Amino acid sequence: MPDQLLFAIEVTINGLMAGVLYALVALGFVLIFKASGIFNYAQGVMALFAALTLVGIMEGQVPFAHLVNATFGTEIHGFGWQVPALLAIVLTIVVMVIFAWAVNWVVLRHLVGQPPIILFMATIGLAYFLEGLGDIMWGSGIRTLDIGLPQGINTYVDQVTFDAFGYGLFIDNLDITATIIAALLVAGLVAFSQYTKEGRALRAVADDHQAALSVGISLNFIWVLTWSIAGFVALVAGVMWGAKSGVQFSLSLIALKALPVLMLGGFTSIPGAIVGGLIIGVGEKLFEFWVGPLVGGATENWFAYVLALVFLVFRPQGLFGERIIERV
Repeated sequence: MPDQLLFAIEVTINGLMAGVLYALVALGFVLIFKASGIFNYAQGVMALFAALTLVGIMEGQVPFAHLVNATFGTEIHGFGWQVPALLAIVLTIVVMVIFAWAVNWVVLRHLVGQPPIILFMATIGLAYFLEGLGDIMWGSGIRTLDIGLPQGINTYVDQVTFDAFGYGLFIDNLDITATIIAALLVAGLVAFSQYTKEGRALRAVADDHQAALSVGISLNFIWVLTWSIAGFVALVAGVMWGAKSGVQFSLSLIALKALPVLMLGGFTSIPGAIVGGLIIGVGEKLFEFWVGPLVGGATENWFAYVLALVFLVFRPQGLFGERIIERV
């Protein structure tokens, strides 16, 4: 097998794995947009906040210790114990559910019936608030996240070799683990949406708020449920990306990678988020492999956005999005 073809296969596999993680981030946007019509600008910051909370709990850190130390000149750092990863994850999920309830109680219920731009601006404010809250609660330093997933990157020891036609394909263990977890979560969300009572209620609310209210579906419950699920998705995304590159405030920028995925797949489609993520993941890796050397590299930084721009021109609703027809 020619080396170029072998490398292309390896790049494609890695692109598929990256695409699953992109789809995972995009799912948080899709879930909230379907249930409430809100484009949640804060989804990336939710992933950052969830990852910071998980690390803080695992390390036994005292919340707001940095604020207390700066205000009173004390030296509070931690409780002195380590919390097991599984228990820390459960406690972080509880925190994200409380966050979902607080968002609905403090923000959403006061904005019912407002134009979409008002709701969008509210999520921008929520993003900056949550980023600042994470800073004063857990600090702004770069944190290492280790919950037992394979760590090392780009070393032979931490890679799995597949024998394909007598050639070795090198794929990082962490990418494999992250892909399996993300794929299981995506499949679980699809099953939840299609086969559970709550999932059907969520789809009913997405189709028509007033009709859902008329049959006894509580919008408050659905919104809290949706933001809770989005918080859990943000936690998983934060853990996967945090394990790869460390938990730092640039982690919130993963939301920017989800935007082209949403434009390709459609803002209201869970399958669209999956397909869009895979297209972006494979497309940017192959484009960097074939075209990058011809233009000086770094094409992964802009390929997804150029592809999304093409879709906006020729198919603005995305591959699976609903075509909106307005009659006047």
